[in-house]
Amino acid sequence: MDGKKPYMVVIFIQLIYTGMYVISKAALDDGLSSYVFVFYRQVAASMLLVPLAIIFGRKSAPPVSFLVLLKIFMHALMGITLSLNIYNIGLIYTSATLASATTNSVPVITFFLALLLRMERVDMKSLVGVAKALGVALCLAGVMTMAFYTGPHLNPLIHYRPFGHKTSPTSDAPAHSKQNWIKGTFIMITSNVTWSLWLVLQRILLKEYPSKLLLTTLQCSFSSVQSFIVAMVFERHTSRWKLRLDTGLLAVLYCGFVVTGVSFYLQTWCIEKKGPVFLAMSTPLALIFTIICSSLFLGELIHLGSVLGGLLMVAGLYSVFWGKSKEDVVCEPVNEDGKDSVEERGATSPFHSV
Repeated sequence: MDGKKPYMVVIFIQLIYTGMYVISKAALDDGLSSYVFVFYRQVAASMLLVPLAIIFGRKSAPPVSFLVLLKIFMHALMGITLSLNIYNIGLIYTSATLASATTNSVPVITFFLALLLRMERVDMKSLVGVAKALGVALCLAGVMTMAFYTGPHLNPLIHYRPFGHKTSPTSDAPAHSKQNWIKGTFIMITSNVTWSLWLVLQRILLKEYPSKLLLTTLQCSFSSVQSFIVAMVFERHTSRWKLRLDTGLLAVLYCGFVVTGVSFYLQTWCIEKKGPVFLAMSTPLALIFTIICSSLFLGELIHLGSVLGGLLMVAGLYSVFWGKSKEDVVCEPVNEDGKDSVEERGATSPFHSV
């Protein structure tokens, strides 16, 4: 039974992220301001992390200089505040299924950015290098497919929507026009690029400030302040700031506590037990779950282009990770006792866990 636990955990993690895509989309469709949503979500996450940081990280945390604090502030602005705000705008123009599909591009984009910053390398004369380059190309092809090809759609499994608007699916046609769909796709990818850059720079920042819990808490707290300023600029009407007993409140609590708290812990546990590649390889499960749940609960029309684009991204993801796994087998250092050195393995999570 213990051997099956990691597999059960990764499935549960992907179900958590499926819930995030579906509930967030339902809340935004119901009129929740995307800017106010990000602010409340970050406040909820900070309420969870600050007590944990005080209890578990206060004594062991190293002192933080003003320069490092400034770097953390800018890091939070780019990778959390801007990324989440851009992501929610893209979600308004597209669908929960497309949001889930584009998540598969994050590890590939992260690899590409690391390549540009010379943190990764590609030898086109080897099979490993070709696999990595092919993965990037497949990911780009997936983006183009989802943006420019919608194709026929599969009718929703039910026409009554437990979440979102209670009208027929065709009422979403203006919001999901071809022009808006293309714009929303590239907005979503832009969000993934900022998040991927955050992951790459996170590795550098951790060398300057190695306390993971306090670093995450500081970034989340800074993001709360930044998100408040952004929301104040774009949402002047006080009525847009009110939370009611509806999907908006559910989305804030779910993203703030379940996604940030529960999934963060489970991902850390899973990486410790099976490694980061095992966790990342489970990412496509969220696409399958989201296709089913968005059709059932949102009544979304699942377009063939989204499915094909998602499959191309999944293929690109696996191609890059296959190349990385083969490269790690060759390059991984060995200790004197003959065991692999776990500390030398890089780990980046492709999920918005704050």
